[in-house]
Amino acid sequence: MKDKIIEIFKAYDPGLMRARQTAEVRSMRRPVDGDLNIYRPDKDYHASELPLKPAAVLIPLVDRKEGMTVLLTKRAQHLKTHSGQVSFPGGRCEASDADAMTTALRETQEEVGIEPSHITVLGAMEDYETITGYVITPVVAILQPEFSLKVDAGEVAEAFELPLSYILDERNHELQSRVWNDQERHYYVLMNEKHNVWGATAAMLVRFAKLINGNL
Repeated sequence: MKDKIIEIFKAYDPGLMRARQTAEVRSMRRPVDGDLNIYRPDKDYHASELPLKPAAVLIPLVDRKEGMTVLLTKRAQHLKTHSGQVSFPGGRCEASDADAMTTALRETQEEVGIEPSHITVLGAMEDYETITGYVITPVVAILQPEFSLKVDAGEVAEAFELPLSYILDERNHELQSRVWNDQERHYYVLMNEKHNVWGATAAMLVRFAKLINGNL
């Protein structure tokens, strides 16, 4: 599976062109993919104005002997936004970040203590726009399993891994809905025994699975 994913990203993001996009470029370009495609808003809904707020996350594929996994985090309960939700390591771009890849690697080291020397970046997925006006670049990378976690308790409640085989099985991708502000909103959920992955994180995993499965 690892060799397959590497070959896919050699073609999908040659030369890490997407991963090396600057925050300025990404903020002024509206992505095709995002919450708007899933929420199916009515005609009265308006997308966020440009410029968008650039951010980047790492989709960390851990190369374990028993099978590849995806490392995810659960946000600390005391955070003002998205508390307790499952997410990728990542966050908003800083002025000193050269590109999306730099942001994703920096945030990963800050949140869970994994140094860039353990990480091999394969490329980036298409940007994803959230309903809150962020443009997120999902950077895909392989992690060597010798890393040690050092979780930042100020941001992360826990870090855990899900089998890649579970994520790639599209039978586990459930589209749910709820009424919010008098409108029906749709969102993806990947449910398992311990953690529910939903929202933008689930949507990016669904898109990743479709790419690897040849269904994108």
